[in-house]
Amino acid sequence: MTSQAISPSDQVGLETISAVLPEGATIHAWIRASHAGTPGKLTAHVDGNPAGAVETSNPHEFEFRRLALERGGEAAFSYDPVTTEISVLYAFLPPVVLEDGIRLLHVRQCTATTEVPGSYHFRPLFGWMNDPNGFGRFGGKLHLFYQHYPHSPRWNNMHWGHAVSEDYLHWKHLPIFLFPSDELAQRADGRGGAFSGSAIALPGDEAGLRIFFTEHMKDREPEEQVQFTATSRDLVNVEPAKLILPARPAGLGLTTDFRDPYVFLGPDGRWKMLLGTRDREGGVILLYETDDPAAVAGWTFLGMLHRENRFGMTAAECPCMVPLDGPANDPMTRWALIFGLLTSRDPATGRRNMTLASVGHFDGQSFSMEFEQDLDFGTDAYAFQAFVDDAGPIGIAWLANWTDISREIDMPTAMTLPRRLALKSGALITPPVAAVESLRQHRLDAGGLLEGQAVALANGSVEILLTLKEAGNTFRLEFEHSEATVAVQLNDDGLSIPFSVANAKASPRYIAARARPSTIRIFLDAGSLEVFADDGRWTGTKRLPGFKGVSSVRLTAPEGNVLAAEIWQLGL
Repeated sequence: MTSQAISPSDQVGLETISAVLPEGATIHAWIRASHAGTPGKLTAHVDGNPAGAVETSNPHEFEFRRLALERGGEAAFSYDPVTTEISVLYAFLPPVVLEDGIRLLHVRQCTATTEVPGSYHFRPLFGWMNDPNGFGRFGGKLHLFYQHYPHSPRWNNMHWGHAVSEDYLHWKHLPIFLFPSDELAQRADGRGGAFSGSAIALPGDEAGLRIFFTEHMKDREPEEQVQFTATSRDLVNVEPAKLILPARPAGLGLTTDFRDPYVFLGPDGRWKMLLGTRDREGGVILLYETDDPAAVAGWTFLGMLHRENRFGMTAAECPCMVPLDGPANDPMTRWALIFGLLTSRDPATGRRNMTLASVGHFDGQSFSMEFEQDLDFGTDAYAFQAFVDDAGPIGIAWLANWTDISREIDMPTAMTLPRRLALKSGALITPPVAAVESLRQHRLDAGGLLEGQAVALANGSVEILLTLKEAGNTFRLEFEHSEATVAVQLNDDGLSIPFSVANAKASPRYIAARARPSTIRIFLDAGSLEVFADDGRWTGTKRLPGFKGVSSVRLTAPEGNVLAAEIWQLGL
């Protein structure tokens, strides 16, 4: 018996997504039934021949389905829009996905990420993104995982997205890495999912990585948040997860906050884990360790590593810890302990959700602080996560702040430029990675800037460099933006980012008090401003509303204060 090839377009009322795909391509699809009682179905054909089908009866949330194409050719994926909704459809070839990434075939309009030509910050292909997770180098490539919800530009049940890079700047999008549990994935009700965590390389000569993450399930008793680990042998697919910490430490008066495991090798050669929580006084960071070389079993609670109770009952989140000025096993090496403070408020400036960096010595059991500083005076570099790369510690953060989020307002989302961490002149510096200079395409004429004229900035993706005649010389850079009033200024109070939006409540004072830098480096992009003064001694990040870049800049300064100015057009 022979079968006749049928084109999906011959079937009245069907919507079809077409693409030429190779033999062996894997398809990831998220589908939802439009109505209860009527299944949703997606059918695949290759060169008119049936190639598989997937379906769901769930009308509450898009469900993940996988297809594999045995033959290559003209692929057509068809569905009835009356009964079926398709959120995301992408394809990839498993043997080369780390090199080629995924090919997005379809995304529904309300889920698609706004196109931003010329933008050079990392953004997801679709959906919502927040905290970076598992940032590190594995298999010779830089891997970035991130908190992700694929089906809306708003936060919901958490997945882990995934991307790889060779240079920290050019990223290839990979298949979604980690999913909420089956129970949580049934409804789009924001009850939890795979929350933030970290990753380490597998021991010895094993290929792959091990991740650690928090599973959150709202109203679960007695623990809303517990810790899991899972392994990926091929850096793309993850094996079933294993519960490793089922409960908070008892007797410490901790709230149900218990999350964001950050695992690293301590100075004593043992794996350490930091976790964020809070008690009735403020934020707390917990320390665990294990003798297991694979970091799977035997996790033991050592105690409270650090606490911060100056800003109310705030939860410490996304802690990370890296050696700064020497090898981890050298007792003289100083470490940076970095963490966010959810719901914190600085009474002096009104800044919210701040991130602190404490620098001191760590012996594997306790941390003795020498000094602390704001990681970012603009506060829109949240959930910072770092690892030690070949040339030293590198970190990245979510370019946003939870005070900007509401259920009614979508927001542009991106990651900050990756940043180095080092000690210099008794302070922690966080300049951008050296690779950012490869973004420079050509110089713009900055001559008018020193004369007080408005200088056009093309698409707004630019780098501005100012050299002051003397450290602390006053100036003000005013930027023209369609939705905000924004500037960078230096005066006797310090270095600041004056910022306001029409018809919005008063903004905090984004200021590095008493800062007196001599060089200012500013990166502008659609949706963001990043300031690095004196090689990142003072760093300030501010998310800008919308997806339009700054259109022009004007400098105001006493004559002779600014010695030189450069403006570079940037792009990937």
